[in-house]
Amino acid sequence: MTVDEYARRCEELFALGGYAQVREAAGQGLAEVGPDPVLQRWLGLAHATEDDDDHDDEAEAVYQEGLRHWPDDLGLLVSYLELCLRADSWEHPKREKRAQSLKQRIAELAPPGSPEAQQIEAAMGWADRGYWEDARAKADGARAERAALASLSTDIGRAMSHGAPAAAHPEDLRAAEVAAALEVLSGPWNAPLRLVQRYRVASYVAAFVLSFLTNKVLVGSGTVSFSLWGWLWYLPLLLAEGKLKHARQLARERAVAAVEARHAVESGRA
Repeated sequence: MTVDEYARRCEELFALGGYAQVREAAGQGLAEVGPDPVLQRWLGLAHATEDDDDHDDEAEAVYQEGLRHWPDDLGLLVSYLELCLRADSWEHPKREKRAQSLKQRIAELAPPGSPEAQQIEAAMGWADRGYWEDARAKADGARAERAALASLSTDIGRAMSHGAPAAAHPEDLRAAEVAAALEVLSGPWNAPLRLVQRYRVASYVAAFVLSFLTNKVLVGSGTVSFSLWGWLWYLPLLLAEGKLKHARQLARERAVAAVEARHAVESGRA
């Protein structure tokens, strides 16, 4: 396989969240075709995206090794800068200092308006966020996750209304998510959770009303002076959300496996 073929494989796997598989593909490519800055960058990104201290250390080692061979490669420089900007300045003071030299070097190589310069501006904006900006970013991420689950719930309800969905391409992530969700929600014991997913909005409204009334009745009757028992009505909703999150993870794993299988077949033909 060529460098471009390995890079394309890494890109497809990265988009699906298969970071371990990206590391494997990039490592295999480096072993087969020899040192290459593109594959070196993919290997570093696949470590850095895990957002784990050990993986960050591995990513830093990968970037440093790459820059020893290609000191002016903008892809490696920008990726390493993003890693340094994301690091905690108390735990990793050397990375904070290294970020300054990286910015200077990139400024020399990347003219204003270039994709690399824009990427630096975005990374700098992220690094300069204060507490409230960070909190808003986390809230936006949580809202995006809820919106994704709500969208998946809508597709599940549509699939339940029309019977089993038609067979889709194994690399179609949304189709894989719907199929996985129907699978994890199958069985008579999951019937209440299927009902919750099919009527998601109504279920949330009903849970709120029942929770409010339950707490009010318990306090009003003198059973308790303060009640949180009504929140138990939200338990089926939380269980259903947990099922959907598991289904999404399962779907990503299956889509990644499908991509790897396709590349294995293509490699065998080459």
